[in-house]
Amino acid sequence: MRVLLQRVSKASVKVDGKVIGEIGNGLLMLIGIARDDEEAILKWVAEKCVNLRIFEDDQGKMNRSLLDEDGEILAISQFTLMADTRRGRRPGFSDAAPPEKGRVLYEDFVKILKNTNLKVATGVFGAEMDVSLVNRGPVTIMVEK
Repeated sequence: MRVLLQRVSKASVKVDGKVIGEIGNGLLMLIGIARDDEEAILKWVAEKCVNLRIFEDDQGKMNRSLLDEDGEILAISQFTLMADTRRGRRPGFSDAAPPEKGRVLYEDFVKILKNTNLKVATGVFGAEMDVSLVNRGPVTIMVEK
């Protein structure tokens, strides 16, 4: 599993030209599910993401987590994070979970995030989406398990 975190002041996702999810201060999470991922991995990654101290305190140091900030989450499925680019010029996606498994694990991951009582907005699994964001910092971090 790979989750690309982007600390944002705002982010939104559109499907067919309509905004279906938007947040203010928080994290945009681009979520790649691997073929061999399971429930325990989802829990570990979710906990890591919401507790990672990447928000600034009063002294400007990264000492605060998303939970400390009472921030918001925009969770977007993105199987292309599982791309293998080591050979050739076309990325391979054999490490990505098949769509059926990916959908279930993505939805389970979102449920885990919602159990934090933070606001969680989502895109649509498998849809063509337009994602807009204002990356604060910029801060972009990959979380992998």
